[in-house]
Amino acid sequence: MGHGQQHTNAHRHGRGDARRRVVTVFGAYGHTGRFVVAQLRARGFVPVLSGRDAGKLRELAASAPGLEARPASVDDPASLDRALDGVDAVINCAGPFALTAAPVIEAALRAGVPYVDVAAEIEANLDTFTHFADRAGALGAVVVPAMAFYGGLGDLLVTAAMGDWTAADEADIAYGLSGWRPTPGTRVAGTVSRERRGGRRVRFTGGRLTYHDDAPTLLKWDFPEPTGSREVVGEFTMADVVTVPSHLDVPEVRTHMAREAAEELSAPDTAAPSAADEDGRSDQTFVVEAVVRRGGTQRRAVASGRDIYAVSAPLAVEAVDRILTGRVLTTGVASAGRIFDAADFLRALAPHISLEPPGRPA
Repeated sequence: MGHGQQHTNAHRHGRGDARRRVVTVFGAYGHTGRFVVAQLRARGFVPVLSGRDAGKLRELAASAPGLEARPASVDDPASLDRALDGVDAVINCAGPFALTAAPVIEAALRAGVPYVDVAAEIEANLDTFTHFADRAGALGAVVVPAMAFYGGLGDLLVTAAMGDWTAADEADIAYGLSGWRPTPGTRVAGTVSRERRGGRRVRFTGGRLTYHDDAPTLLKWDFPEPTGSREVVGEFTMADVVTVPSHLDVPEVRTHMAREAAEELSAPDTAAPSAADEDGRSDQTFVVEAVVRRGGTQRRAVASGRDIYAVSAPLAVEAVDRILTGRVLTTGVASAGRIFDAADFLRALAPHISLEPPGRPA
């Protein structure tokens, strides 16, 4: 990322001074946005608080003295330009991303700053690759969608597990969540996605996305101890079916979800997550296992931790740090596993996640 408009803005804004790296967080007052703001501050960044609700921004700014609030709306490009004026990067935490991603990416391209989002919406992530790959590539801009628990972490694990393989026959990512108390934002995003696909289920098979009306199936998945054998909803498809195939030659990509978590997500009366520690994390725990197969050989990588929303913050902030310090493998629109050294990135997430060594035999 050492050329073009982004280079010009980097020089003008003093990028490289780690004590004053400024990052706009769009949707800063949302559930994940608050974790991102806290993680940016902990890492020495200066967050700029942005979003459409000026009242919520003022409330958040009052709880964190010294932070600037810049209200902005996706239907007001000038307000987005003001929100990104003089900053070094933007992290979009405001869903549904089907509505917010494109306008904020456009603003980032105008400002010449990197864009990162935490979108879990399959269709929104597809839109980002489809509509911005050529322009971002031509500009030498950096756009990283799905830099979060869904889409980002699984992509990093699959990429790390692949190791020196250039292709694999199939990849499975199993999510062993202790439960899933969805945020209001998750529910809205899920509704938008279901409407866009007409209520059908989606899967990545034969090297492409396909849509189906069949009912989900239950499978047994043997997670590492102490989680052990769990019942999962087979092909409970998440954003990894966009990020993984965007750069890896794997024609079959499947994701599976712990049955209890899937049931909580679908139940209309499941409560939102509540804080269980001083950092605001819930008591939810997770283990994510990625398994790749080629011929008769399997490789896998495993990550575990706490609170899927909270862990999206170190994922997104580590991404911004690596982009701003030039530790990227490419530019343009790229997923986590494509733009970063996957194994090194995963190691850098400690203590937020714990890892088993990538590539261990299945």
